[in-house]
Amino acid sequence: MARDRSLDIAVTGVSGRFPGSADLAGWWEALKAGRVLTTRYDRQRLVGAGVPGHLLDDPDFVPVHGHLDDADRFENALFRISPREAEMMDPQLRLMLECAWTALEDAAVDPLGSRTRTGVYASASASGYLHRMIAGGLLDAMTIEDALHGAAPDFLASLIAYKLNLTGPALAVQTACSSSLTALHLAVQGLLNGECDQALVVASGMAYPQAGHLRVSGGIHSASGHCRPFDEHADGVVAGSGVGCVVLRRLGDALAEGPEPYGVVLGTGINNDGAAKAGYYAPSAAGQQAAIRSALDAADVDGASIGYLETHGTGTAIGDPIEWSAASAAFREAGAHPGQIAVGALKANTGHLDNAAGLAGLIKALLVVRDGVVPPLAGFTRLNPLLESEGSPLHVPTRAVAWTGPEPRRAGVSSFGVGGTNVHVLVEAPPVRAPRPQEESTPPAEHLIVLSAADGAALDRSAERLGRHLAAHAPRTADVARTLATGRAALGERLAVTGRTPEEIADRLARGAGVVRGSRPVNGPAPLVLAFPGQGAQRPAMARPFAEALPGFPAALADCLGSFEPELAQVLGRALYDPDFPEAELARTALAQPALFAVEYAAATALRGLGVVPAAVVGHSLGEITAACVAGVFGPADAARLVALRGRLMQDCVPGAMLALGCGESETRALIEASGLAVEAAAFNSPAASVVAGSEGAVAAFESWLAGRVHARRLRTSHAFHSALIEPAVAPLGEELSRIAVRPPALPWATTGGRLVLPGEAVDPYGFAERARGTVRFAQALDALAAHLPGAVVVEVGPGRALSAMADAADLTAVPLTAGGGTPGTAGDVLTALGTLWTLGQPVALGALCATGEPVRLPGYPCAGPRRIAPEAAALPAGAGRSGAAASAPVAAPAPAGAESGLPAADPASVTAADPGLLLPRLWHELLGHEDLTDDADFFLLGGDSLLVTRLARKLNTELGVKVPIRGLLLGRTLGGQIALVRGLLEPVPEPAAAAG
Repeated sequence: MARDRSLDIAVTGVSGRFPGSADLAGWWEALKAGRVLTTRYDRQRLVGAGVPGHLLDDPDFVPVHGHLDDADRFENALFRISPREAEMMDPQLRLMLECAWTALEDAAVDPLGSRTRTGVYASASASGYLHRMIAGGLLDAMTIEDALHGAAPDFLASLIAYKLNLTGPALAVQTACSSSLTALHLAVQGLLNGECDQALVVASGMAYPQAGHLRVSGGIHSASGHCRPFDEHADGVVAGSGVGCVVLRRLGDALAEGPEPYGVVLGTGINNDGAAKAGYYAPSAAGQQAAIRSALDAADVDGASIGYLETHGTGTAIGDPIEWSAASAAFREAGAHPGQIAVGALKANTGHLDNAAGLAGLIKALLVVRDGVVPPLAGFTRLNPLLESEGSPLHVPTRAVAWTGPEPRRAGVSSFGVGGTNVHVLVEAPPVRAPRPQEESTPPAEHLIVLSAADGAALDRSAERLGRHLAAHAPRTADVARTLATGRAALGERLAVTGRTPEEIADRLARGAGVVRGSRPVNGPAPLVLAFPGQGAQRPAMARPFAEALPGFPAALADCLGSFEPELAQVLGRALYDPDFPEAELARTALAQPALFAVEYAAATALRGLGVVPAAVVGHSLGEITAACVAGVFGPADAARLVALRGRLMQDCVPGAMLALGCGESETRALIEASGLAVEAAAFNSPAASVVAGSEGAVAAFESWLAGRVHARRLRTSHAFHSALIEPAVAPLGEELSRIAVRPPALPWATTGGRLVLPGEAVDPYGFAERARGTVRFAQALDALAAHLPGAVVVEVGPGRALSAMADAADLTAVPLTAGGGTPGTAGDVLTALGTLWTLGQPVALGALCATGEPVRLPGYPCAGPRRIAPEAAALPAGAGRSGAAASAPVAAPAPAGAESGLPAADPASVTAADPGLLLPRLWHELLGHEDLTDDADFFLLGGDSLLVTRLARKLNTELGVKVPIRGLLLGRTLGGQIALVRGLLEPVPEPAAAAG
């Protein structure tokens, strides 16, 4: 009978930092090769790290440790943590934050925007870092309290939940060496009990400083510096440092969404030995055996189905025989056959990772069942003769072998803590997913690929890593687009690129070709102005790029076309989608104007559905009607009827010509007057761009008369728009407008006459008719918008980029949706524009652009932050004692605050009441750690919080003897604001004048 899978838990994301490798892939290769990953330090390295000479000279000191490289680095900017706060944090917690982030990314979950209720179950070893800071005697009482919040085990889980905005249970779990598997057990229960829908289990075991151990006779530490579990030469354990994290979800939820799981947790068992053992530190065979049986029962599987066991495996004279005996008995009683279960022990590779040991072992077991490869037991020579081998279900592999055990592949993981808390977990290979439908043979579609990071250097590293991954693994482009759009946090520094294949994207990332970069503004996205072009921008098939790139555009265009007469709508449909439609026919005013309106209005509708919401609109000539419609002045059906009539009326006017000039208004008027020819100023588009119009003969004569005085270019029009030749259309257009409902705009709308109409302001219907004849003052309209919305971004909604050039000339940021140069553009153009808007901080709904993709595993955040060690933890005072571990690299002696930044590190007594301009920067540096502070620096954006404001007020009160109100500091926020506040408090209060007489 098939198992009930309703209680199974999927492992959807994994991350880890372990000795001997830069990433999990390299670590797994090292495990399969049976490599020992511990480090034997030389004396120079240990002296540089601050290990006292008396310890180095002790013959029982063993300088071996599972060393974790770069454990002092931290991406504090990623977590909005100030440099000073980062220094005070235990490196264990810092690495746990980074691992939690990358594990969520590995599960294709946005670490800051998950809508899933997520619990945190965290554990870390006792903080040697905190001990070092306190023992140094350099911390005052308030700073000690800060240090406790960043290092004491009580605060681990809640701080991770706070920094990642996770709203499920947040539990710190401490059961010594079995802590992380205990945390896993609690996380599984939380998921099954409905306390959360996703769980983060994260654990760290890291010595500070990293060095070695002092062997004590009769103790558990190895004299040789080699950890050899179950080996005849086993003489004890070696310590190691590591951090691991897994993301859990109920199996049904994980299979419905997300990448393929690493594996499935079938069941867990947990107990405590109680007093039924030789002593508190001694293990109990009965307790371990009971924990394994409990896990088998919870999983509803028997021992005959297990092919691998990742043991606790300390390599001690007492622990190995007990564990071997207990596991043999438990699995044999559950039906396992002799020699069926291969045994692994991670400690032989990395050393004992303390509180993270169980989770690291779980990750290894998941890789075993996922890949079907059983690694050898590192350093193994021959089985310890004290272990029962006759009839045991266990055997020790001496080389990497393909899985030969029962199917589906199942493994057990044991972790036993000092004090007797025993945990066992059973895992299984991930279920086989149904094959995906075959790709269609049509050319691959264009996709938008986005990346973001907390700083530019990290963004560079992300782009490089992604490019290498795409080139090496070639995942589906749609999957890459979806994962990066929905499974990553949208951070401040941003990059966007488009492409059809992974190879193409990798190449563009490597060369920087077509890559757009930008930064999200600190104060939020800039206001958007949608700009709609007029006649002359039309191209056959101009709707296709929008239809291919913008979800919702085809439906919006169909609705818009439904507002036209059926015969016209049919012709418009062909013109907008067929690249072979005659260009000359589309250039006819009666067709060009309705075609442009339909494309522009449908594109604006689709953009709004993607979160591209305008703060104002503007249009050029015909585009004014689209802008007014988007602003709510017209209904779409009325606007369509008006545009169709406008096009017919203008088509019936006397033909003419238009000439673009490379000069501004005053020079254009002077040239017209000097020529004496019958041409008119039709448009003033920018300080260096104007248009004149008139009859064909007049324009040709004017063009000839110019003779190179200014740059001139004929426009592709059949009529002299915005000139006297359009006069016959004005009256009938006005008559039609009298029958159309015209409402005040719902958002600012700049007319082609250059006036800004604000929301609620009355609109003169006849003005649309007059402006069809009058001069277009687009430059004036842009100036009005720039004054009303400083820093606005102009998005050109329609074919071409003529209006973008005008916006650029007005010193506005312009983003055209398609290419110019006489082509209709491509879907890639539209996606690049959307990517550009996203890099500028606009809230583009990227997920809607990649609905066909599925989440996959991609490289996570490239954590490689600066080294952060608190001066108080860098070295102990001379003669102070140590606990037997040492730092991984030379560390500097404590430096006075401000020494690195050049900020004054003055004695408080030297700071007088007259210089808050010196005092405030110094105190900010002490509390936040930032350098090069400017007056507009924001206390809270630099990592400050209400607690630090309280401390700042206390320091100011102490050093100045003036009570500085906390509310004032909160409202002041910036350095300049707080300096002004304090200066105001220090100004003497004038005494009242004495009364006369």
